[in-house]
Amino acid sequence: MVIKDGWKGRYYEDFEIGDVYQHPLGRTITETDNVWFTNLTMNTNQMHFNKHYAEASPFGRYLVNSGLTVAMVLGLTVGDLSRNAMANLSWDEIRLTNPVFVGDTLYAESLVIDKRESASRPYVGIVGVKSRGLNQEGKVVVTWKRSFMVYKKDAPQDKGLFPVADKAIDEE
Repeated sequence: MVIKDGWKGRYYEDFEIGDVYQHPLGRTITETDNVWFTNLTMNTNQMHFNKHYAEASPFGRYLVNSGLTVAMVLGLTVGDLSRNAMANLSWDEIRLTNPVFVGDTLYAESLVIDKRESASRPYVGIVGVKSRGLNQEGKVVVTWKRSFMVYKKDAPQDKGLFPVADKAIDEE
């Protein structure tokens, strides 16, 4: 039996300035997502949870909580960008360029705009990206710049963490 590694994400050495990642997953936002996130974050703007109130607005329907939009698009980028990140360092120039509604499907893409070695931690590098979220019609709904510290391939901190089973999987 040969054990195959699953996708482990990118390390500092894998990033090149100018690379564009079209992140492979899309995510449709449901009414439950919107209401739960709104309640979880204590956001009391009725546009997110009061149907009667939202219907009277210029949008005529629920507006998805912008915090959820940012969080969802960020999550869509993690597999390609920051799965091996040690920490986020900055978020800049967040722009909400079009409204997001319940039932919209979000996609994300990112451009690598900067990378450098960490001066204080030799086992990580710092990568800068510009990311954007698009809806199912291709309209850009959110953009930002973000930098994060990501492990290098030889960093020991993320290695050897999978537990050793008491017996092989083919013995069960």
